[in-house]
Amino acid sequence: MIGPAPLRVGITLPSFCDDPQIPIAVAIAAEAAGVDGVFVYDHLFRVAADGTERPALECSTLLGAVAAETSRVALGTLVARATLRPPATLGVALDTVQRVSGGRLIAAVGAGDSESRIENESYGLGFGSEAERVVAVEATVAELADRGYPVWVGGSAAHVGAVAARTDGWNRWGASLSRFGAEAAQVRGLAAGAGRDPDALTLSWGGLVVLGGTDEQADEKAERLGAGAGVLVGGPQRVAEGIRAFAELGADWVILGPIDSSDPENATRLGELVIPALGGS
Repeated sequence: MIGPAPLRVGITLPSFCDDPQIPIAVAIAAEAAGVDGVFVYDHLFRVAADGTERPALECSTLLGAVAAETSRVALGTLVARATLRPPATLGVALDTVQRVSGGRLIAAVGAGDSESRIENESYGLGFGSEAERVVAVEATVAELADRGYPVWVGGSAAHVGAVAARTDGWNRWGASLSRFGAEAAQVRGLAAGAGRDPDALTLSWGGLVVLGGTDEQADEKAERLGAGAGVLVGGPQRVAEGIRAFAELGADWVILGPIDSSDPENATRLGELVIPALGGS
């Protein structure tokens, strides 16, 4: 009898910069340390706390560069925004990453958030209503179907659950433990209602993390960086416990976004200390 798939742990790359060597270095460290996947945001820029615009590296181009520098780690978008590119254009870009990587792509698609609206409007791009954005996600998902790599949908179950139930996976970013559990059950129910095996749907949670060598170091770092509520903060054991809690609610992947994302030490600690502390999950 085949048992459940093992829990997989990923890390987001620091794409809000103008030097591609920074995220590539984190990806190389993640692969060396045994992290399962590296994921890239999809933004045109990021508004910093002081109101200035930070540059952003384009997600598919960056993933192609990371693919060329790695050989094992999974490569994902988290999430490719359906309101930025025509579906066929995104499909060709992601197909290219799949080929360059030798088949390691996870294509997660989403509708965008409040900051995405600011970006789109700054460049004169439409963003649309919530319903229109979900339609864009549906069109993109349909375009990416049967291309040889898994397609996930990102967003709350209330907004994209029906779409996610027809894809390979679902990601929920930033939800609390209780909310993730409730929404995961909702997505599974929608999958069952669509005639699919809900256990065949990959469920994933993503969120911000402050990781230190010890809990005390992590707490100090979190205070220094101004980490807000909902950020997973701790040394390897505490972070492992946080990951395990989401896994117990059905997460097949947990993807962490370090606040100090440009430091490769986060990837090293995650792979060499946190993942072993999960106890073979």
